[in-house]
Amino acid sequence: MIGTLLLLHFYLQIECEKTRATYFMCVNHHRASLPGGPQVTKGTFLSLCPGGKRCIIHNFARRIQSKIKDLLQQMEEGLKTADPHDCSAYTGWTGIALLYLQLYRVTCDQNYLLRSLDYVKRTLRNLNGRRVTFLCGDAGPLAVGAVVYHKLKSDGESQECITKLLQLQRTIVCRDSDLPDELLFGRAGYLYALLYVNTEMGPGAVCESAIKEVVDAIIESGKTLSKEERKAERCPLLYQWHRKQYVGAAHGMAGIYYMLMQPAAKVDQETLTEMVKPSIDYMRHKRFRSGNYPSSLSNETDRLVHWCHGAPGVIHTLMQAYKVFKEEKYLRDAVECSDVIWQRGLLRKGYGICHGTAGNGYSFLSLYRLTQDKKYLYRACKFAEWCLEYGAHGCRIPDRPYSLFEGECEEGAGFQHWRARVWSSGLSTWR
Repeated sequence: MIGTLLLLHFYLQIECEKTRATYFMCVNHHRASLPGGPQVTKGTFLSLCPGGKRCIIHNFARRIQSKIKDLLQQMEEGLKTADPHDCSAYTGWTGIALLYLQLYRVTCDQNYLLRSLDYVKRTLRNLNGRRVTFLCGDAGPLAVGAVVYHKLKSDGESQECITKLLQLQRTIVCRDSDLPDELLFGRAGYLYALLYVNTEMGPGAVCESAIKEVVDAIIESGKTLSKEERKAERCPLLYQWHRKQYVGAAHGMAGIYYMLMQPAAKVDQETLTEMVKPSIDYMRHKRFRSGNYPSSLSNETDRLVHWCHGAPGVIHTLMQAYKVFKEEKYLRDAVECSDVIWQRGLLRKGYGICHGTAGNGYSFLSLYRLTQDKKYLYRACKFAEWCLEYGAHGCRIPDRPYSLFEGECEEGAGFQHWRARVWSSGLSTWR
């Protein structure tokens, strides 16, 4: 949970600066508006403030810091038996490099940056060329490598990583390629790598023409499938993975639309209005009465509440649509998603980003950042409090327990995405 805790600690510091007081969050303000969710229990970080003043207790922030140190020690010990050939950000060494890179940002401790470099070097020695995305392919190690070397002022090595990253583009834009468009294994995942580099190193590190070529390939692919399925009027951009039209963030339309709406992608306003917006509206109309979303257009079972499948992933697309199109309906739907997550988002499946409680908790932080409504910071704190009791809930142990997206430290990658929002870097990203 390291990345989640770092991010939550950051927001608590912001609240500290706002109030200039020792922090408590008033429970009475929230209880009436939080039906069905985790309940306040004796001994938690929440307390009633004199006079009803709302602030967040400093002891909770200290508890977070202590937990981060414990988890780092556990992670380093556990990594001794990790797969030496897994270089991905999702379950492998690149994810650990991302985590240490973020620790460097938060603490300014050069040792963390050098530790990140150690893992970057390990990943760059083991690239296999089989996949091309940020989370699950070679684009991730190369993009992170470029950024780490850039921060160390090793410009030659940084540029070499970018050159190799751009060499992957031939596969991405090839019209005869069977590459999907989704985030984990497809074009949107490669686009993320390009935008990540520009976000971290400054506009121009990756040229606009390279980004445009990938964006155009994603749009053309969506238009083609939409016409084949005779849905061009209702959903101008339609996507599938393994012949199934997924909805969620990892493999589906939500993740792709989200990337197309990123300012750094520079999709023209006409395309956003005429192609992306009606496609998002089509997706919105597929939601269940509960406010949750199906895993695919053909699935009628309201079961999964994960970042990869369900409201916790779609909510970020809705919030981005609200920012881009300025229509209240997207914010209303996002709020409805957050209620679903609050009521059903504590998962026995684990603590992970992809299909666990920590990934669900990011939605509250995102909504808090957008609305400044402390209700969502409260909800994020409660989910974080649940995650602080790591191992106490009988959750399933993942196959890669020390990885970024499946294990106890998975939130580091998500925190990377969140950092872009916090420091207004231009790439608005998940978690």
